[in-house]
Amino acid sequence: MNEVHIPAGRAILAGNLSIPVNAAALALFAHGSGSSRHSPRNQFVARTLNDAGLATLLFDLLTPEEELVDMRTAELRFDIDLLADRLVHATIWATQQEQTRALRIGYFGSSTGGAAALVAAAGSPQEVGAVVSRGGRPDLASAALPKVQAPTLLIVGGRDDIVIELNEQARNQMRCEVKLEIIPGATHLFEEPGALEHVAKLASDWLIDHIAH
Repeated sequence: MNEVHIPAGRAILAGNLSIPVNAAALALFAHGSGSSRHSPRNQFVARTLNDAGLATLLFDLLTPEEELVDMRTAELRFDIDLLADRLVHATIWATQQEQTRALRIGYFGSSTGGAAALVAAAGSPQEVGAVVSRGGRPDLASAALPKVQAPTLLIVGGRDDIVIELNEQARNQMRCEVKLEIIPGATHLFEEPGALEHVAKLASDWLIDHIAH
């Protein structure tokens, strides 16, 4: 795993890049509200993707200074346009690096990061080959939903009733290949035994099927 620094306009974003031998594709992670590249859940999913032969880039969508502001106000974590813009910058960065520029790109978004991933994918149809959303808030990407071209997997916990409804509504607005997977008994953070493993396997299979071949 290499620590990297990604220019995003006037911001510099810290990230962790992991590239398995003979990696077939690259998954960029967009974390949820109040989270970071150090999220244990996203790190677990990233390891599963690495084991399946996918490279991963976990990076902070906000700078340390912005994180401090957001901890007080919670205003930036819901700024989906800002988060999507940061994801687009990371995508451009990945296409310019010698070790990743030949890899096809997919997104893995969580919570509000799921909305950012969909907005970014809608704006970068040539670069983004697949999207996975875990417990995402696609309703926050409403205007972008019909524009998404990348095959999209929406994963929601079976006990996350409101988010299930939001994802069902989003699925009905999307025109690309889209699938909704509901994990029985799981809540929003997928903390139940076996739930996160199920998420990671679904995400791995989806990304391999759509961008690794």
